[in-house]
Amino acid sequence: MNDRRSFLKHSLAGSTAISLSGAIPGFLLGAARESEKVASEKILVVVQLSGGNDGLNTVIPYGDDEYYKNRFTLAIGKGSVLKIDDQIGFHPALSGFQELMENNQLAVVQGVGYPNPNRSHFESMDLWHTAHRITESNRIGWLGRTIDNHLTDNDLPALHLGDGLQPLALRNEKKPAPSIQSIDNFRLNIFNDNSTRRRLTPLIRDARTGGNDLLSYIHESANVALETSHRIENVARNANNSFGYPPTTLGRNLSVIARLIGSGLSTRIYYTTLDGFDTHSNQAESHQGLLNNLSSSIAAFVKELKSQGDDDRVALVSFSEFGRRVRENASRGTDHGTAAPLFVVGSKVKPGLIGKHPSLIPDQLVDGDLRFKIDYRRVYAELLENWLEIDPKSIVGAEHKPIQVFG
Repeated sequence: MNDRRSFLKHSLAGSTAISLSGAIPGFLLGAARESEKVASEKILVVVQLSGGNDGLNTVIPYGDDEYYKNRFTLAIGKGSVLKIDDQIGFHPALSGFQELMENNQLAVVQGVGYPNPNRSHFESMDLWHTAHRITESNRIGWLGRTIDNHLTDNDLPALHLGDGLQPLALRNEKKPAPSIQSIDNFRLNIFNDNSTRRRLTPLIRDARTGGNDLLSYIHESANVALETSHRIENVARNANNSFGYPPTTLGRNLSVIARLIGSGLSTRIYYTTLDGFDTHSNQAESHQGLLNNLSSSIAAFVKELKSQGDDDRVALVSFSEFGRRVRENASRGTDHGTAAPLFVVGSKVKPGLIGKHPSLIPDQLVDGDLRFKIDYRRVYAELLENWLEIDPKSIVGAEHKPIQVFG
């Protein structure tokens, strides 16, 4: 008995025995404990489009002659647009979005932006991430404030899947959100050693009696860690691409997120990114590929959620830091602009177009850019209040009233 206790204590309490990229994954323990009580809790998935997506060539005002006057090489012909109504339509690469809208699963919020727009990638993205003007003393994200104020009882409230640093939007003071590059990093490294696994598993699972509270706690934590590791390994092992994910980073990330949701983790917020939207030159081909990647990845994600019975409790929002200028440049590209469409996906959305498309009439533009119609913080307020069921006032301020996205 003493040998078994000693083996468990030294194997499980050591910082190198159980690791996630070198650190003890304590959040896995609580996440697994909580998994039984989260079946009805709603989840938000955020897809960030980095670089400034060209909204005019994404949700296209094909019924407006001003569009064709300003997009003399980049304009999408009326016959190619995937029509939403007699004025507005999708880029032809967005067939997945068209299908989602036909299935009442997509809301397009038009003309989203903010006052006094900033055309710097970094400063504009910071505004979207924090939901207010940045100060040196306040570098907490809007989702970070959501975690600090409302989700501290959850051991793993948020997860970032992707390369690079944790997004500022998730930065908080109480529950740091892990960033993982792939599903292979999201498991307990100890169990890669088959010999250790064979020795440890029966000892962990053996029922404990006696009065050693420390050892009992280690035993309980290890048992939960073992169960969670097996769950994550099953997620990795049971990948199924019958849903039509493209072979891209975004496709893989959304597939992993869908399977993590289905595995029973208690995580409420997932975050991932699609890069490449800074299309200053030769935009047409690259933008088409980006939109096809976005559309097909999200459409497949929704299909997988539905197949595992999670579609009613997951909403996805996709945004970019700004749109592009109305007039294309001399390099067959577009430069940094202002307002752009934002997408919300899920079975509970109010489908179709929300708000009016900004006018392209020259005297209605601001320095050659679209005049924004809807403050992005109103969308955040809607996601918080009417999806996550969280009071948005402490996150975005009382002045930003929710805009109806969920029907």
